[in-house]
Amino acid sequence: MTGQQVPASTLAGLLGSWSDGSGPAYRSLAERLRLLIADGRLMPGARVPSERELTDALGVSRTTVASAYRELRDRGYLTSRRGSGSVTSLPSKVEPELGRHHAPGIDTDGLYDFTCAASPAVPGISSAVSDALEDLPRHLATAGYHPQGLPELREEIAATYRERGLPTTADQIVVTAGALAATSLAIRAMTQIGDRVLTESPTHPNSVDAIRRSGCRVVAVPMSPHGWDLPLLEATIRQSSPRAAWLVIDFQNPTGRLMSADDRKRLATAFARARTTAIIDETLFELSLDGQEMPPPFAAFDPQGVLTIGSVSKSFWGGLRIGWLRAPETLVARILDARASLDLGAPVLEQLIVTRLLRSRTSLMTERRAELARRRDTLADALRTALPSWRFEMPGGGLSMWCELPEPVSSSLVGVAQRNGVLVVAGSRFSPDGGLESFLRLPYTLDPDTLRDAVARLASSYESLTEAPPFRRTAAMIA
Repeated sequence: MTGQQVPASTLAGLLGSWSDGSGPAYRSLAERLRLLIADGRLMPGARVPSERELTDALGVSRTTVASAYRELRDRGYLTSRRGSGSVTSLPSKVEPELGRHHAPGIDTDGLYDFTCAASPAVPGISSAVSDALEDLPRHLATAGYHPQGLPELREEIAATYRERGLPTTADQIVVTAGALAATSLAIRAMTQIGDRVLTESPTHPNSVDAIRRSGCRVVAVPMSPHGWDLPLLEATIRQSSPRAAWLVIDFQNPTGRLMSADDRKRLATAFARARTTAIIDETLFELSLDGQEMPPPFAAFDPQGVLTIGSVSKSFWGGLRIGWLRAPETLVARILDARASLDLGAPVLEQLIVTRLLRSRTSLMTERRAELARRRDTLADALRTALPSWRFEMPGGGLSMWCELPEPVSSSLVGVAQRNGVLVVAGSRFSPDGGLESFLRLPYTLDPDTLRDAVARLASSYESLTEAPPFRRTAAMIA
């Protein structure tokens, strides 16, 4: 809701039953508002209703609302300007000490690493490498640069879309060095410095960083507890007129949500009306774990206005570093022009390897999904046993669970957990504008025995943190 006026009726609904009668009403109201801001349900920069409007919506005294707003201003959660009302803010942007620039697999010896949502390689990669090496000599007589990608790989990728009911030719595929490179390329091709790019909150932080480093302004729309808030998305599109939107709608990272076909159609229509280019990240599409029928690709609802990002990093192995863009044919030349100053193509050997893996993806993914489902269930059981106060919904796919803690202490938990041998990333790292301090992402990519031990250590860390003296806990929660 960044920069938007929050209607009093909407805020009243978010507040719910905010008064428990245990103290002054204004303090209960201020605390509930603070949690909405800290958890990202009210994004920083959102304009709250006037004192009079909120008084009428809640049916309380004007003094109660005025005192609550004053306390929030004193604590840094509201900023007021004469004539322009009050907007939400954060006292300081909380950045976890570990995780922001942490590279997976580095400096993690002896630690259980929950910072990386990626699995070890699928079986069969070594055989694919051997086969690819036999085919490599015929490429050695060429310069080795393929800005659009090897034709045989592009054809295999195009075939995966056709199997999903989306007509696609090899000429619509641009192979990249992973999904993040595809994101950067799409943003560079479709936007200019200063343009707005819409995304969800929470979302994948590295991709948001890539968008910002392209000079674009991120417009983050908070997700509801049940997924995407379509009315809010539509309103934000109308009000902010974003040049592009970057979204993860297949087992969204980190929430695990899957957008329905009806919502895809509705959102694609909103983007088309606003002439907003939708950039849809489908890197988790293959990881459906409950045998559910997958909705059509987002591009099926607007074939000329959608760029689709794919990758083998989550499905086969991150070490291959091969991703791609599927684009309307009219935009391919524009994308290749934008790429000229970034790189000259992905490595040939890795492209040959992925070509062979895609031909065997049905059998490879059957085994991958079964193992991930087993690990997901193990993590869920461990959390229910060791941390029963944490809330989560079982994701139908993807690689992680999005856990809601009873108190906004995830940044504080990062350091305590590390001392107990567990690496985690605070929920605030997944918010483009801060907040989400009551949330924690836990990937289920470790083996089952490790997951159980890691959760036990995490539970011990959380218990030691929440049993701290009240003055210490208060300091941690408002840091």
